[in-house]
Amino acid sequence: MNTPLLTRILFATDFSDDAAHAQEYAMYLATAWNATLDVLHVIEAPPWLGVDAETIAVIEQARTDAVRRLEQVRDQMVRSGISVRVRQVLGNPNEHICLVAKDNGADLVVLGVQGRTNLVYGLIGSTAERVVKDGPCQVLAVPGLREEAGKPSMVSRQLPIRHILAPLDFSSASLDAVEYAIHLAKGLDATVTLMHVLEPVCYDLDCGLGMIEEEAGKRDHWTRQLTELTQLATALGLEVDFEISGGMPSDAILACALRHQSDLIVMGTHGRRSLSDGRFGSVAEAVLRRTTCPILSVKTPKFAADHRRVMPLVMGKTEAKSAGQ
Repeated sequence: MNTPLLTRILFATDFSDDAAHAQEYAMYLATAWNATLDVLHVIEAPPWLGVDAETIAVIEQARTDAVRRLEQVRDQMVRSGISVRVRQVLGNPNEHICLVAKDNGADLVVLGVQGRTNLVYGLIGSTAERVVKDGPCQVLAVPGLREEAGKPSMVSRQLPIRHILAPLDFSSASLDAVEYAIHLAKGLDATVTLMHVLEPVCYDLDCGLGMIEEEAGKRDHWTRQLTELTQLATALGLEVDFEISGGMPSDAILACALRHQSDLIVMGTHGRRSLSDGRFGSVAEAVLRRTTCPILSVKTPKFAADHRRVMPLVMGKTEAKSAGQ
């Protein structure tokens, strides 16, 4: 590729099994783009932390243990030919991850969904949730391993990304996410499925043929839109298809990912719905809580000056009430 999509990746680890899984993805992507990897460990310090001798001793022991384990992570990455720097800090994990990502000019943050010490809200760790919401760049959140009886852990296996699912609702944010997804797929030699979800409509007893025809017209409209986007992406040399599904958006997206055995879901952090800046999109949140494959959340991607955009910035609108993310 003429313009690298990733030049600097921040991998946040707490040395848990989930973090080890996320590390494989960080190394995989760093190798694919010859990107620099920054490894960050945050020793979590609650607000009520005291300054007594016992507390200080515990913190110092944690620092010593972290130094040793960070050296192990660094050595593993160096042996794989990756340029890496390691760092540890004391404080609030999500605040420091966001701060270091901004200071380092990271293109991507990689972290496990659940960690060793962080509180869990549903199936998503509070740190991952906040980094996705507040982070200055794209975030790859890797869910925990789902091991089957008698099968080895995936941690030591190579993790190729061969299929990417890109849901969209045709908002500018979702078109940016699709733009990111197709260039990521180009670099990884992966296939892409574009997906739009038509939410269910509640019909009353007075529903007639006109309402049914209107819904068919909406589906035809989005089919034409998806066909246009697919043609633009295939012109780049990618293998791309599309799908329109009905149902609740998060359920439909997860079902589609299972049908296609997707290795990655790429989504924007907000869409057509009126969501405040204080939280990321409710559909993306619902998908992240329940997914079994990594989610890459795209937030205003910054492409290089010579970047050749494939997806349009905006597309024609319709009266259809719909959601894809």
